[in-house]
This record gives sequence, structure tokens and C-alpha cells, in this order.
Amino acid sequence: MSWLQIAIHTTKDNAELAEDCLFSAGAQTVTLTDGANQPILEPAPDEIPVWNTVIVTGLFSLDANQQHILGLIEQNLGEINYSCKTEILEDRNWARAWMDHYQAMRFGKRLWVCPLHLEPPDPAAINLRLDPGLAFGTGTHPTTSLCLRWLDQHIPAQENKQQTLLDYGCGSGILAIAACMLGIKHADAVDIDPQALIATQNNAKTNQVNDYINTWLPNDFNEHHAALGLKPQYDIVVANILSGPLVELAPVLASYVKSGGDIVLSGILKEQAEPVRDAYSEFFTMDKPVYAEDWTLLQGKKT
Repeated sequence: MSWLQIAIHTTKDNAELAEDCLFSAGAQTVTLTDGANQPILEPAPDEIPVWNTVIVTGLFSLDANQQHILGLIEQNLGEINYSCKTEILEDRNWARAWMDHYQAMRFGKRLWVCPLHLEPPDPAAINLRLDPGLAFGTGTHPTTSLCLRWLDQHIPAQENKQQTLLDYGCGSGILAIAACMLGIKHADAVDIDPQALIATQNNAKTNQVNDYINTWLPNDFNEHHAALGLKPQYDIVVANILSGPLVELAPVLASYVKSGGDIVLSGILKEQAEPVRDAYSEFFTMDKPVYAEDWTLLQGKKT
């Protein structure tokens, strides 16, 4: 199946208007991408990062009236600075090219992450299956890889599972799912994005561990345990987010770790590692950092 793709190049301040315009014109999906190769590594807590120059792209069915759509765009965006490009997107070739870049990957001794369209290279291993179309974390980024390797190394295979884990900022749920497949008894997965929780639930079902994972928005997580009069504590707390929120959340995340439990932190650039480590040293005996490319994993034991 082919698609009509219409891309609007505009500025940060007009991105939402362009997005609304494309949806109003009948776009089935709309995505925002960087229009000027501008990295955004450290947004403020709860801030949605948007580039200064943005490409807002809508996909329409091929039989959509292109001239009518362009007319609507001109009518709604005529007073802002923008440019517009249209092209026909061959769906099969586009999807195939995307999937060809995503292959099965091994993390540690036991764990493989394998896309659904490929057979696992080692059927006897622990094979976590993911849909590569879910753009919340697939193991390809060094920060996720660091966490997966830590989980593979530190979660023992248990016939009588006992340990619990909190995945704070769960994204696709890959870390919580991997933990349960490796031997964790129960995991709670928390994220500010409802779409991330849906992705986590779907991936947990695919890997048959949905009975062991609960998903939460932060407020729901806090209100649920407050109503029970409980302070949730876990054997392992893992947070693969950004250094700023990690520093801000240090007392909160530390309170979720049992005495003698582990904190695992990633999403941290090398030059950001020291202030994050300092923030957690008050609560944990911190081990040496582990590095992958420009990224850092910090780990500690609750004192």
C-alpha cells in the first residue's frame, strides 16, 4: 500500500498549529522531527522537547485529494512562516528498510531482544520479542543496553521467584519485561506518557509476562499506595531517564529501594555522571560507573 506524505517545515512555535492542521485535513498519523539537526539532550522535568525548526509530517491515504489538503493548509497556515513538500511513500519498501536496521541483539549471557519479524537466533535463550515499530525503547540505544546487561548479570534464575522491581520511566517496558523473564517475581512500570504504558502492556502480553507487571502513571502509582497506607519498596529500582530528573528524583527513588537493595540509573552522559552520582551517594554505596559510548550506568546498594 502506498501513502501520500505531506511534510510542513516550520518553527517550534507553530508546530502544534501545523499538527492540528494536518489532522483536521484527514491525516492518519502525524509525526514531528528535527528540521535542523539540533540535539535535545536535557529537557526540564515534564517538558516535551521540540526543536527550533520542525518538520511536521502527515500520512494520508493515496486516494486523498491532494489539492484540497494543500488548500486547507494554505488557508490555516497562511499567516505563519512555513514550506510544504509532498511525495508518494511506498509503504512496503519504507517498512522493509526500517526493519532491516533492527536485528536480534544479545545482552549478557542469557538475554536476547529479537524483533517479531525474525526468528530468535538461540531458541533456548531468554528471547524478549518486540515490535520494532514501537518507538519507546528497543535495546538499540546504549542506555537501554547498559541496563539490560546489568539485569542479565544481577538477576538470578529462580524457580521460586522472590525479587521485585520498579521500572521508573518504563517507555516500551523493555526493562520490566526483561527482568520478569530473567527471574523477577513482580514489576511495577511507571511512566508519564499513557502511550508508553499501552506499549508496555502490549509488549508484556507478547512475552507472556503481563500477569507479573502493573503499569502506572506517577499520580496513580502514588495515590494507589497512599490509599493502602503503604510505602512501596523493591529489591531493584531501575530508572533510564535523563540526568536532570534523576537528580531531582533522588530522594523519591531512594525511598523505593529496600535496605540492601539496588539502584540502577542510566540515560546519563559521561559529563553528567558526577552530579547524579553525588545525589545518590547520600542513600547508596555507589559502585564504579559503567560506560558505553558517551553514556553511563550508575549502580548502588542501599545502605
